[in-house]
Amino acid sequence: MSGTDVATGAPAEWKKYQEYSLDVDPDQDDRATEIKLCNFSRPHMRAFHFSWIGFFIAFFIWFAIAPLLSEIQDTLDLDKKEVWTSSIVGVGGTIFMRFLLGPFCDKIGPRVLFTFVLCFASIPTVCTGFVNSATSLAVLRLFIGTAGGTFVMCQYWTSRMFTKQVVGTANALVGGWGNLGGGVTQLVMGSALFPLFKEIFKNEPDPAETAWRWVSIVPAVVAFAIGLLIFFYSDDAPKGNYNEMKKNGAMSDVSAAASFRTGALNLNTWFLFKQYACCFGVELTMNNTAALYFKEKFSLTTEEAAAIASIFGWMNLFARGAGGFLSDKANARMGMRGRLWTQTILLACEGALVLVFANTGSLTGAIVVMVFFSLFVQAAEGSSYGIVPYVDPPATGAIAGIIGAGGNTGAVAFGMGFRQLDYKDAFIIMGAVICASSVLSVFICIPGSSRMIGGEADDVGAKDPTLSVPQPDTEKTQDVNA
Repeated sequence: MSGTDVATGAPAEWKKYQEYSLDVDPDQDDRATEIKLCNFSRPHMRAFHFSWIGFFIAFFIWFAIAPLLSEIQDTLDLDKKEVWTSSIVGVGGTIFMRFLLGPFCDKIGPRVLFTFVLCFASIPTVCTGFVNSATSLAVLRLFIGTAGGTFVMCQYWTSRMFTKQVVGTANALVGGWGNLGGGVTQLVMGSALFPLFKEIFKNEPDPAETAWRWVSIVPAVVAFAIGLLIFFYSDDAPKGNYNEMKKNGAMSDVSAAASFRTGALNLNTWFLFKQYACCFGVELTMNNTAALYFKEKFSLTTEEAAAIASIFGWMNLFARGAGGFLSDKANARMGMRGRLWTQTILLACEGALVLVFANTGSLTGAIVVMVFFSLFVQAAEGSSYGIVPYVDPPATGAIAGIIGAGGNTGAVAFGMGFRQLDYKDAFIIMGAVICASSVLSVFICIPGSSRMIGGEADDVGAKDPTLSVPQPDTEKTQDVNA
């Protein structure tokens, strides 16, 4: 709706909603200054909840196969390297999607992209039952892996909806609750649906094989339905959908190519890319590794190993949100310097605990260490995306996509280690790399913000110029379109 500005008599800027259920900052494009978790109203909190729900179900279909890999391995007579090749391909395929989807978030908004990716990824998920070789398993997981690209929309959406005071917490909560899908998948698919489907098909010659071939239909149907709900019942931004805003002159068109170029040429993007590889990349690796590791090392059943492995993902219920919250609080006291110190400490503790986990010989001890290891992994993910919206706001989508791709790149690199080495050596290498990545915060330098060591401190009480209304870089857009 549009109207007339009472004070000036000039036509008011178009926006879909004239009133909001949350307090907003008009100087930050009507972003919300608060989070009300029990509120589901449009546009802010509806986007918040659809962000994490959409990413949750994307994570669910992405790793639905993971707790069933030992069964698939037995049925198809695969070796360890063939199983790990499928896991590496499953997370590797998402790298391209995240690079691609980031710039298009800046251009067309997150809502349409969320719907497209969820509905598309549900199709190969349904086809899980047709797998009959190592090659078909790898190809299937490659296409299912496109679901992981939804993380970009998840983080971009909340960055578009919430101000600097709460954006770290908002990004961390939706990312963490979405990542929770990894833990729920282990439990639901491995310890609930798989035994249920074995019971349903108990009269078949091989109930276990029939069960794993049919069980993935459940998450696929849910994912397709959630994708449609997101499209019809949410908004891209506080003032409406991007196509509506462009049509009514409330938003300029943005070149996806220019957005990607801006994000890719910023060195801060690549420092965070490497750090995110060492937290989210570790989580993805554990989603593929945990059930296999506990089953092999401690001689557990598929159901028992899946239940224990699910604990790692369950920490997302609060751990990633805690990381974003700590980042916001540190920012309030110390500006960007506080966010960078938070990032460094969380990564260093994460790496140290991976080294402890690698040398833990008892089942109880391994579970306890894994719990604390998981807490720091996910808190570091939250603190990472407390920094992302500051790097270069007009290219936030592209930057979020590149850094998100870093997580998958890390998973591919660590996955190669687990494919080639025994578990202990692979964990030791992973822990050492994580500790080294924590040092990279020293080199992050965002214009107008303090550095981790040295430089002037931020004026933490001043309005943040980096979160004003995103506008396209006209010169760059014209150059690319020319």
